[in-house]
Amino acid sequence: MQEEIKDAANEAAAETDAAETQAEGSENAAQDAQAEAPEDDAAKAEKLQQALDEAKQQALRLQADFANFRKRSNKEREELSNVITQDILKDMLPILDNFERAMAAETKDVEAFQKGVEMIFTQFQETLKKDGLEYIETAGKKFDPNFHQAVMRVQNPDLEDDAIAQELQKGYMVKGRVIRPSMVQVVAN
Repeated sequence: MQEEIKDAANEAAAETDAAETQAEGSENAAQDAQAEAPEDDAAKAEKLQQALDEAKQQALRLQADFANFRKRSNKEREELSNVITQDILKDMLPILDNFERAMAAETKDVEAFQKGVEMIFTQFQETLKKDGLEYIETAGKKFDPNFHQAVMRVQNPDLEDDAIAQELQKGYMVKGRVIRPSMVQVVAN
């Protein structure tokens, strides 16, 4: 029995030693971890700060690139507008020349003068048509607010409601887009 007590005491002592050794190891590990923790935290903080700085720099570069793109786009749009304007005006120069010749002509023949003006008018219409100008048809059409502007309502028993009774001013489109609606009288019976 004494041997059992002795064995039990030895086991208890061994367990106590093991627990103390383990506790010391844990303390050492905790101390090591605490010593490493500030170093790890500092390294992590430094890495995060670097990542933040890189992200800020990238955002600034993107903003600068976008501002440059916007400036370049505006400049290209302005240059394109100037080229288009020049092309249209270049097409109008022969018409201007013909008007100047007609005005400089010393003729007493009214019919010849009128015929010359009509020819210039036809040339002008063809030039505008070439540049995409289209006349908005109104004859026999129903009123459409997308293409027509009603300036008067009239009664006409010969026409249906909302039919166009008369065109007061021509309307025009450029490549399908209305630049001036037709001013019309609309039937309201």
